[in-house]
Amino acid sequence: MATAAQKRIKSISYAKYGYIFILPFFIVYLFYQFWPLINTFIVAFKGNTVHTEEFVGLNNFKDLLIGDSSKPFSAAQQVHEAFFRTLGNTVILWVGNFIPQILLSLSLAVWFTEANLKIPGKEFFKVVMYLPNILTAASVAVLFVQLCGQSETNPGAINSLLTKFGIVKTTSAGLLVNPVEFIDGVWPSRFVVMFIQTWMWFGNTMIMLMSGIQGINPSLFEAASIDGASSGQVFRKITLPLLTPIMAYTLVTSMIGGLQMFDIPYLYNKDGSASKYLETIAALIYKYFHVTNQEQNKIGYSGAASVLLFFITLILGCIAFYMTRDKDEIAKKKQRKKIAKQLKAESKQFGGFSI
Repeated sequence: MATAAQKRIKSISYAKYGYIFILPFFIVYLFYQFWPLINTFIVAFKGNTVHTEEFVGLNNFKDLLIGDSSKPFSAAQQVHEAFFRTLGNTVILWVGNFIPQILLSLSLAVWFTEANLKIPGKEFFKVVMYLPNILTAASVAVLFVQLCGQSETNPGAINSLLTKFGIVKTTSAGLLVNPVEFIDGVWPSRFVVMFIQTWMWFGNTMIMLMSGIQGINPSLFEAASIDGASSGQVFRKITLPLLTPIMAYTLVTSMIGGLQMFDIPYLYNKDGSASKYLETIAALIYKYFHVTNQEQNKIGYSGAASVLLFFITLILGCIAFYMTRDKDEIAKKKQRKKIAKQLKAESKQFGGFSI
């Protein structure tokens, strides 16, 4: 027989304490993320002034996606051209940093997890490669502006170094002649931003891929080694296929971050002549939302562009998951469903009883 004290202990539910501990997160999320998200959808269907209550329906989306080619200088045509220009910039900057990032991270992850390689100082290199991920974007942008300077007052460390090798000429007064335009040049500035993004995030991607490789059953590598498989065959036939889930996660998270890219391109060339070639969708949304002049404010376009960015990310994410799905597991599920359906049909032939 259980005592009264034991019965009281059994009747206590500790689940409520767990809910109490996680309640602050949901409160903060409700006020600072969920409601702004809902409000963004509301603003997307309103006019382009700060305090407007005018409902314009899908007009903001129409202007962004279609514009008005018959009136080149109209607001609709200007926001249409700006939206697709910044969308193109965003895709270029993301693809340009994701491809080298995933190649570098995957190579290092395979290298660091190779059991036969005894790399001295392996843990030290892991920490050093991850460090750029924890630096603030503002400090990184300022650092590279100083490194890539091209003016007389700020020649920059890279251009100064190029003068040592005679690639960049200087006048008798020590001024640079035709320096490499890392800031005002269209593609040089883009390459610098791509490099910054790759440098900052490849360490994080490397750690995730390493965790995926370490989660693979070691017996598979041992069996491949016994069978005489080369390192390239092991990578192609075992490592890469079994890394598909973590690769899909990396692709989707990188794509979400890439489409929302804002700080580095905005801070690196905020007022430079190549700034429009580095302006991303996030920067365009910020610009439309923070115009101080009431007549020029485009808050409705800002909300509509945010909603379009949300759906673009959603569609691309679904495509990425579809392309990286486990086809073998899907085939097995279909086979199991087919067998279950056949067994169910056979059981009906015997009055609902299976034999």
